[in-house]
Amino acid sequence: MATPPIRSSTLQHGKMKKDESFLGKLGGTLVRKKKVKEVNSLHEEGKHAINTPMLPASTDLHPEDTLLEENAERTMLDPTSREDPKFKDLQRVLIDWINNELEEERIIVKDLEEDLYDGQVLQKLFEKLSGQKLNVAEVTQSEIGQKQKLQTVLEAMNELLQLHGSPCEWRVDSIHSKNLVAITSLLVSLAVHFRAAIRLPEHVSVQVVVVKKREGILQTSHVRKELTTTTELMMGRFERDAFDTLLDHAPDKLNIVKKSLITFVNKHLNKLNLEVTELESQFADGVYLVLLMGLLEGYFVPLYNFYLTPENFEQKVHNVSFAFELMQDGGLKKPKARPEDVVNLNLKSTLRVLYNLFTSYKNMD
Repeated sequence: MATPPIRSSTLQHGKMKKDESFLGKLGGTLVRKKKVKEVNSLHEEGKHAINTPMLPASTDLHPEDTLLEENAERTMLDPTSREDPKFKDLQRVLIDWINNELEEERIIVKDLEEDLYDGQVLQKLFEKLSGQKLNVAEVTQSEIGQKQKLQTVLEAMNELLQLHGSPCEWRVDSIHSKNLVAITSLLVSLAVHFRAAIRLPEHVSVQVVVVKKREGILQTSHVRKELTTTTELMMGRFERDAFDTLLDHAPDKLNIVKKSLITFVNKHLNKLNLEVTELESQFADGVYLVLLMGLLEGYFVPLYNFYLTPENFEQKVHNVSFAFELMQDGGLKKPKARPEDVVNLNLKSTLRVLYNLFTSYKNMD
């Protein structure tokens, strides 16, 4: 007697029901997860639409910038200002200054936002400039520890700058959140207070986005923030030297000084069959400065260290910066002029550099 097919059919049917049940559960789980994800996405999108109806599309906000309490505000650098050449130039000058001051500490700063936010470099810079030792932990990994250190460092700096509770551009939260405008403002104030041997770029300003929360809505506005003014206003009249006076009041005597400097540099450059007739233009690419330093110090400068025929602004700045390094290696103080000023044919800057060489090497044959 043949075995009835019922068992097989029943098993198959049972298996199908089991599979359908498993797939159903799996599918249901996936559908529920997808729906939850969609709901969360829509929730975030809706919250963003409600909270930021007035926010310009071009402003790149960090998530932290939208987490504001009622009536609170946050400022940040407008993306267009971040690429401003003058602002980048100011950052380079400040970075070079910090690295020069902290050379003995073997601290090298490459990025103001990433290297100064935790208070470690600011502590060392303050102690070097002021001669005071702060009672803070040397290394702090936690956010709380970093902010506590920053609080101590900034209080000491504000005391020194005689702010005494006056409103300032920098606070613990702004520095720790890597606010570049706050960090730059603080460094400029320190450089001015300590009469740093640097020449800050003049008239540097940036656009700042101010985000405020009013009645649950984020409102934005743009404010122009001035970071530097003129050298005279920032550093005081003591920064004016003999060349300022000559240019302003005695142009006839200036020509005598220029002739003396031309005679001095040609005395040495003639050894390479080179001759200078115009100080501001012929030293602007840095080549003659590099060669002159080699002649004055009695060594050959390898050609791979500089651009013998510079083709652009950056290569010229490299040459002048390299010449400045050679001057410091020779025991001279770092020039107050900026390489960019020499490249830009700034007569006073070029004269300051050459006069510094003249006073140090005038008795050399």
